[in-house]
Order: sequence, then C-alpha cells, then structure tokens
Amino acid sequence: MQTKLWTPNDERIKQSNMTRFMQFVNERLGKSFTTYDELYNWSVNNIPEFWAEMWDFAEIKASKPYDKVIDDVTRMPGTKWFPGARLNFAENLLRYRDDHIALIFKGEDHDTVSMTYEELYDEVARVAKPLKDAGVGVGDRVAGFMPNMPETIIAMLAATSLGATWSSCSPDFGIKGVLDRFGQIKPKVLFTANGYWFKGKSLDSLARISNILKELPSIERVIVVPYSEKDPDISSVPNATHYRDFRSNESGLEITFEQLPFDHPQYIMYSSGTTGLPKCMVQSAGGVLINQLKELILHTDLKREDRIFYFTTCGWMMWNWLVTSLGVGATLILFDGNPFHPSPGALWKMAEDEKISVFGTSAGYIAALINAGVKPGKEYDLSSLKSILSTGSPLSEEGFEFVYREIKEDLQLSSISGGSDINGCFALGNPIGPVYSGELQCRGLGMKIEAFDEQGKSVVNQQAELVCTAPAPPMPIYFWDDPNNEKYKSAYFDVYPGIWRHGDFVLINERGGVIIYGRSDATLNPGGVRIGTAEIYRQVEGLDEIGDSLVIGQKWNNDIRVVLFVKMAEGYEMNDELQQKIKKTLRENASPRHVPAKIIQVADIPYTINMKKVELAVSNVVHGREVTNKDALANPEALNLFKDLEDLKS
Repeated sequence: MQTKLWTPNDERIKQSNMTRFMQFVNERLGKSFTTYDELYNWSVNNIPEFWAEMWDFAEIKASKPYDKVIDDVTRMPGTKWFPGARLNFAENLLRYRDDHIALIFKGEDHDTVSMTYEELYDEVARVAKPLKDAGVGVGDRVAGFMPNMPETIIAMLAATSLGATWSSCSPDFGIKGVLDRFGQIKPKVLFTANGYWFKGKSLDSLARISNILKELPSIERVIVVPYSEKDPDISSVPNATHYRDFRSNESGLEITFEQLPFDHPQYIMYSSGTTGLPKCMVQSAGGVLINQLKELILHTDLKREDRIFYFTTCGWMMWNWLVTSLGVGATLILFDGNPFHPSPGALWKMAEDEKISVFGTSAGYIAALINAGVKPGKEYDLSSLKSILSTGSPLSEEGFEFVYREIKEDLQLSSISGGSDINGCFALGNPIGPVYSGELQCRGLGMKIEAFDEQGKSVVNQQAELVCTAPAPPMPIYFWDDPNNEKYKSAYFDVYPGIWRHGDFVLINERGGVIIYGRSDATLNPGGVRIGTAEIYRQVEGLDEIGDSLVIGQKWNNDIRVVLFVKMAEGYEMNDELQQKIKKTLRENASPRHVPAKIIQVADIPYTINMKKVELAVSNVVHGREVTNKDALANPEALNLFKDLEDLKS
C-alpha cells in the first residue's frame, strides 16, 4: 500500500491552473466537473473536444484557424491533427516582449547572466536574419552541439521561426555519437560552443567538431559561440564564423514568422541508441507545442510569476520541454555543468539565490543526494519552492520520502514519465491531487493510457505493459528515412496492432496512479514470471552499504536467473553477511522471485548520457553480444567490467 505524503490545501487547489481549466470547460460546455478523475475520463473519451478546449485555454497563436481537430480519432498511426491551421512554434514562445526576465543562466564558475523577454526577442531576430540570408528555410535542418545556455535557445527559435527543423546533442557526446545522429538528418547549419565546463575543468569541443565535419558534408556554416574562452581560435573549423560576427548588428528587427501547418516538422529527437543506430523521431510543431503547454500549465501549474529549472542537457528531451515554458511567460533557469560542483549542494544554492519555484531533476540525482548526505531543506532557504519534478528513471519510495523529509514538507513532488518519443509525458503530476510514495499522480489529460497484459486485456492493480489506446498530438509524425513507416510501426505497434506500446512495465491502480517498474524489454523472467527491475533497485539502493546497482536476467540452464551487480557506497565492501542482508531485504519486501541468484560487486555502473541505466547493454556484454553504440554512454569504459566474469560461469 502506497503511503500518502502530501495533499494540496484548499487555497492551492482553488488557485491552480487545473481548477481554472476545469471551470473553463464547465462554463463553455455546460459540464460540472469537480474532480481530476472526471476531467480525465472526459478528456480521453472526448478527444477532439478536449484538445479544442486546450487550444483555446493555452491561447495558441495561429494565423489561420483549424478546420477540425482530428481527421480520424480511430486511426493510429497516421492521424492528422488540426488540419488547416497555420502557425509558428517560435512565435508562440516569443509572444511576450516585455521586461520580465525570460532566462537566467548559471554555468560552472561563471557569473549569473539574465535576459528579459524583450532582449530575447531582439536576440532571436538578430540571429534569424543572417540565417535567412544564408539560405535557411522551410525543411532545412539546423543542429546544435551546445551546452544548456541562452544561445542554444536563441538559435533554436531563430531557426524554427524560418520553418527549419531543429535537432541538438550535448557537447559530452563523442564523435561517433554525434555522427550517428546528425549524419542521418544532414543538417545545413551547425551551432556549437567552443567548449564547455565540467567539474571545474574546461573541455574543448572544436577539435571534435573539426573531425565531425569531415563526415558531414551537408553542413555549410558553423557558428561558434564563445563559452570556455572569450575569443577562441576557430581557424581549424571549416566554414566557421564567430557568433558575434554572424549575429546582425541591426536593432529593432522584426521577425517574420513563417506560417506552417500544425504537423510541420519542429524537432528531430533520438532514441538512446545503446543497442543500434539511434532512431530519428520527427515531431510536429503543433503537437509538441499544445501538449507541452498542457503539461506545463495544467499538470505543473506553471504561471508567469514562476521560476522553473530543469537539470538537463540539450541532448535530453527535458531541454525541449523546459524551453516551452517561454510560452507561459515564466522565467527559465538554465544551468550547465556538474550538479555536484563545487559542492553537492550547488543546485540548491542556486535554487535559494534565484528563488526557484519549480525544480526539475532526475531520480538518479535524488539518489545521489541521499548517498552524499545532503539535506537541502536544512542548509538552504527554499521558501520559494512549490514543486519538484523527477524523471529519467523510476523514483524510489525512499526518494519520495527523502524529498518530504529533507527538502520540504509542503510541495508537489511530481514523478513524471514519458520520453523522447513524444517529447512529453504519459503520466505525471496533478496539482489538485495527493502524492503517494513511489507513485506518479495521474495519467496525462488527453492521453488514453492503459496497462495491457500479454493477452491484450486492460488490467488494473496488475503489472503490465503501458499502452496508449488512442492517438495524441505529440506522437511522432514519422521517423527520418522511413518512407514506408516500417521503423515507426515496429517501434510502437508490432505487439498490439493499432495501439501504441510504449515499452514500460507499469501498474495502474484504482485511483489512476501509476507505478513504473522499469523498461518492459529489461524486465526479468525467472521461471516465466515477469519482474520489473525498479522493484529490485528500490530495495537494494535503500541500503546504506549500496551506492548503486544494476540487474539483468542471465540465460542459465534453459531458464533466466537474476544477476545483481552492485557498486558499493564509500567505505563498504561486499561480504557474505551483506549478501544475505540483500537477499533477506528482497525476499521480505518484494518476493522470493526477486532474490538474485548472483550478487557481484563492480566498480561502476554504466549510464547513458541522459543518466539512464543500460541494462540491455550490460546484458549484451554478459551474453557475449556486441554493444554497437558505446558513444551513447556517459561512461562506456564501465561496460568492460562485465566481460567474462568468472562468477557468471557457474
């Protein structure tokens, strides 16, 4: 039974955007909704009506109205959303032109800089003009190999104001990782910083860019933003221009926003690529816009006076999600660097200084805080903080309890889950509902989410596959270089025809809460019974002795046996007593089937650059299969720790 940790008070419920939207729908459609469940059920059973109301509530800017909301609500994939409408994504994010602070940027060892909405518009205009003069237009790809800094947002908005499609990687990607992504989409222009900072060290990007360009003949211009040096030498980079020389010196420029269909390609996002070449998911301007505004305004309760932060890089979809907060007129806090530099409390010091109200991070970061003994609520003034968001992997019950015990008692903790596939969430927060430990508060409005068993039957209070049984605007419009939609269909629709299978192993309970048990392709099947990896992590990583862990299923004697790899917390070593403690904890708090056949100490656990454990890659190594794309990993050398282990041969 999940423990209730927080309930919003009456005033918070009354002042929430969710309540305001409910009243908006009630008044316009003659409804009488009073609960989230009522609103959700209406939204997924009346999909065209819901998205029409969301369009108006979010005040989507369009030069031409839509003819209808959806052409066929029963078709998936291939549904057409809001046909007839003409709009521009960047115009919707640049609707404000005043002296309200739009961006605050803090880099490692750098002074904080800020920019107003008026200044942001002016900067975008100054970059859009030379991009247009360089021939960038509708359908071209513009790429970013950038830290999470204001110029990245400016470049994206400038490019998409012209109708170009934006795609980005963070500068910690290796050469192969970048080529695996940008090599497929063939960008015309590349924005890059000269380098970046990590743990107080300056790291160069230009040498890698020079090598990348040898394999990317499509790139005609490279714009270099100075970051780790004030005046970097760019002579080794072909077709390179300093940002200051590229940017127009004219003031008072007006942006001519290209008016485009709702399903115009806005972003190209990538799968993690740890088991093969990354899939290139093309997402529509309108679909990303309306869904992210729904998630920010309604589920996150974001308002103009809020200051929102997400610890992310430009290679993770949470960057795209954060940027859409500009459409709400809020203040975005951008941070680039190591979250534990110069101390484990670095981000909380920033939260105090910048009066952050919405703090976004990953479950891995919260686990790292626990292991480091950081107590943000006691060490920093977090009076402005009203919400914490967590994603990337399932947040453990211990993580939930830590937030309320050591950060703040009165806040909304939203564990959220979706992915790069939809540039958004399937399940996330509900500002008018309670928070239970280990549980995502609700399924997203307009997202018809169910849990299907292996027979394709919808189940409640049972672990099963997360599916979406009706189309939604943020689903990709297509995959790049997939003319017959074969890659697209096999990615989501090969198990349950006509139904999106997301690849998460979940439980949806009777109150609509969602518990994530891990990726369904990484679930364990000892004796034919499916077990989510997150169930094991929740128990094991709650032990003081364990710093991190990873679990796989190893083929053994015509069955699957559970193998647990553990990285020890500082000062501890594995021994027989601890082995028995781990097994006893899992047996009593999970089940006998969760008890691993083998527990093996390793020096490190491999993660993707977006801080997700790579169970499949480790499984491939253990079973002697090749890992084809190590450049997608933050610490690829860690995979060598799992090769030819003697402990796995008996």
